Amino acid sequence: MRKPDGRGYFGEGFGGRFVPEVLYEALAELERGMDAAFADPSFWAEYDAMLRDFVGRPSPILETTRLTGTSEAATLVLKREDLNHTGAHKINNTVGQGLLARRMGKKRIIAETGAGQHGVATATIGAKLGIPVDVFMGELDVERQALNVYVMKLLGARVHPVSGGTRTLKDATNEAFREWAARVEDTFYIIGSVVGAHPYPYMVREFQKVIGVEARAQVLERYGRLPSDVVACVGGGSNAMGIFAGFVGDAGVRLWGVEAAGHGLHSIDTAASLNAGTIGVLHGSRSYVLQTREGQVRDTHSISAGLDYPGVGPEHAFLKDSGRATYVAVDDEEALAMFHACAEREGIVPALESAHALAYASRLARERGPDGLVLVNLSGRGDKDVRQVAAFDER
Repeated sequence: MRKPDGRGYFGEGFGGRFVPEVLYEALAELERGMDAAFADPSFWAEYDAMLRDFVGRPSPILETTRLTGTSEAATLVLKREDLNHTGAHKINNTVGQGLLARRMGKKRIIAETGAGQHGVATATIGAKLGIPVDVFMGELDVERQALNVYVMKLLGARVHPVSGGTRTLKDATNEAFREWAARVEDTFYIIGSVVGAHPYPYMVREFQKVIGVEARAQVLERYGRLPSDVVACVGGGSNAMGIFAGFVGDAGVRLWGVEAAGHGLHSIDTAASLNAGTIGVLHGSRSYVLQTREGQVRDTHSISAGLDYPGVGPEHAFLKDSGRATYVAVDDEEALAMFHACAEREGIVPALESAHALAYASRLARERGPDGLVLVNLSGRGDKDVRQVAAFDER
């Protein structure tokens, strides 16, 4: 996959470094540290060993048998990131950034989180490496992801509820940036997705591309051909960039990103930045943003806390505008229906984030017919969402 240019842009102007002066040098220091680590084979050897021995990689692929409801559908294959240690793809990134934080001599790690999986993964690597962790999380997400909040605390992290704004991921990210600006000397900010100012979108993609590299080799070995389609959910977009990375150079493989439509694309209660947003700047980079005509960031909604974000990674914006990937949206009701269907028909409880991708992939598999081969990234497990879904079911 292409690297961003020297200013951190993908294509014609997506990305960059739109930050206050106090963070500019911190980002430059991070870029220097990242470049040195990426050029050091011993860094990658330690990263690979930790993914193998601590995370449990490679994650397997699984052919579904009943999810589409018809024998006339394409073969539908899951990349099982839900089987990673901590239950999601997030750990791939926190291992890499945690090792980089230690290499750079940082004494403290901070993170933002929405669904809590990135917070848990950051707390996990902090515990493993012996580095204190502070996690910022919107108050609404603290309520709907109480299990993950407890797990973070169990792992020794301090969780800071954020009460401003929508009390969700956007506001948690704002608070984490403020905290980093106040303590750049000793603090490393582990961003959980391919968002933020350069070099974060590139760095996170490089730590997540293991998903796509593995999946490509696994599908070729098992089926003797590449998939016709690759599908992943998109909030900030790290799990999608991770699996796309293995196939973006294969012109015959169609890439599909699935956003959270919430109550509908034409509703104000949506989180589909690429489908309903316009180009703007959020959290240090230029991409598609849900914003007003005056440039004020809009409130968002998704049943999934991990997709409830008003922006998207700049490389996704580039893939959209270049036509290499297509971005669609699935609403709350369809994601909830797939959450139940996957549990009942496949014995797997998916994360609500992943249920969005599964819903579209199942529909796509029926459209493709028996000759198709649809690969979908099952980015996380749904333990964290069970209480929330149960509350919806009781209504």
